[in-house]
Amino acid sequence: MSAQAPSSVILIRAENFVPNPATATDNAFQHDVPVGQSVEVTSAAALAEMDAVAQALRDAGVRVHVFSDPDHTRPDSVFPNNWLSTHPGGYVAVYPMYASNRRHERRGDILEMLKADYRLQTIVDYSGLEPDGIFLEGTGAMVLDHVSRVAYTAVSHRADTHVLERFCSDFNYEPMPFDAVDAGGVPVYHTNVIACIGTDVALIALDMIRDEQRRREVRERLEVTGREIIELSEHQVREFAGNAVELLGRTPEGRRQHIMAMSGRARRSLTGPQITAIERSCQIVSVDIPTIELAGGSVRCMIAGVHLDPRPTGAPEPTATAEAIDEAPVSADGQVEEPRPMVTGRALGEPQPV
Repeated sequence: MSAQAPSSVILIRAENFVPNPATATDNAFQHDVPVGQSVEVTSAAALAEMDAVAQALRDAGVRVHVFSDPDHTRPDSVFPNNWLSTHPGGYVAVYPMYASNRRHERRGDILEMLKADYRLQTIVDYSGLEPDGIFLEGTGAMVLDHVSRVAYTAVSHRADTHVLERFCSDFNYEPMPFDAVDAGGVPVYHTNVIACIGTDVALIALDMIRDEQRRREVRERLEVTGREIIELSEHQVREFAGNAVELLGRTPEGRRQHIMAMSGRARRSLTGPQITAIERSCQIVSVDIPTIELAGGSVRCMIAGVHLDPRPTGAPEPTATAEAIDEAPVSADGQVEEPRPMVTGRALGEPQPV
């Protein structure tokens, strides 16, 4: 395990992918499909790109969990990191989503897989805040330093400071909110398009932080951790250079290796010295995903990292007591009662006070 770089990830194979019209109003990175291109062609291209990302990560020694999604009403389901994050110690967070047609991307089968395959003890669900118009879109809205416990957050419609404070209190992070805008004054919709924090390196577009003092504070907070800071230009951000993620893989010989996963477009935007700086600690793994990037997100947005300890592969046999508990109970009239599903921690959709 690595505190910053997970060795397992979740990907969603969205079978009906298209750029989401409900998110286009505040996502300046989003674009329409080419004129005349059918939904079927777009979806097929996106599926091929997703499969290529999954294979590249597997080839780098990362464990990849792939879930299919045939639902045509969830165009952005390929980006699961917005509704789910996992944390060392067995903790999972579920988040409130800004676009109403993204809220049913949350999936119980993914949570059940995490409970079955990893040591998970608590699910903290903030999605009950959606009716109050308060949102925090996971590790899109926050870029987390899991080592120094800092949550870097560009404030926007999708990153409310009230929920940020709540998350940081629950998960023991230091909130580091700031305002970030592009050259036209448009707020950055997700922090993870302008920043990526690895174990030894941090990619960030500091010049997009409007306030000079806050920019200096963010720089100092990163520098004190000992990371090498690679400053990105706004042009590189537009090419998704900030939308990268560090993962922990394995060489063919079984040795641990840190990789920096990003799109081919993002890698091509980096300068030689920037690539050299990244490769001092990570192997860059890049895949071209031009269709998926039309939706305004890139490789980092596609990946929900699993920061949980895996369960042993050879699970022990259940005790007689456990087997007795698992038996279907019989009611007073002799009818067998169907077992009820159980969710660890707070139930999905349970209202949460701020």
